[in-house]
Amino acid sequence: MKFAAAVNNISYVLPNTTTLLQAHFSGKLGRAYGADFPTSALHPFNYTGTPPNNTMVSNDTKAVVLPFNTTVELVMQDTSILGAESHPLHLHGFNLYVIGQGFGNYDPVKDPLKFNLVDPVERNTVGVPSGGWLAVRFKADNPGVWFMHCHLDVHLSWGLKMAWVVLNGNGPSEKLPPPPSDLPKC
Repeated sequence: MKFAAAVNNISYVLPNTTTLLQAHFSGKLGRAYGADFPTSALHPFNYTGTPPNNTMVSNDTKAVVLPFNTTVELVMQDTSILGAESHPLHLHGFNLYVIGQGFGNYDPVKDPLKFNLVDPVERNTVGVPSGGWLAVRFKADNPGVWFMHCHLDVHLSWGLKMAWVVLNGNGPSEKLPPPPSDLPKC
């Protein structure tokens, strides 16, 4: 019974056998992490209201696997579990386009109608508003394994992080280069 932070009810645990990038490159991804990260919350609740006694969080090593050049739209929601607070989230390997934000619970019917798809702000670290939500887009055009995490150290240690795996494309510049021959083994 210890507190955990989560993305879609998954509190991220680092693998203990090999790094995710080494596992991905060597084709051993199933041994190091699951490729079945949920695309939406497994157990949704009123995120900005009174939280439930159990948010059904599991500790796991899962990643979202994306084909090369996929356009990703991601909505990040703050919760009131310990009190509402802003979360500075950072995605390695990509810039994010902020297409929408608001306070309260994200409404998947009404809120997308207000998205800025003309000239959105571009960032590599974004702040999920305290007691609110943030919608971003990015193009998965950088093959490899990339972390997204909260920049608040305590939240990072609680599991508020996740991994994205972008598969190789077809062209030579769309493939993950092999590791150097002198790369130390973990």
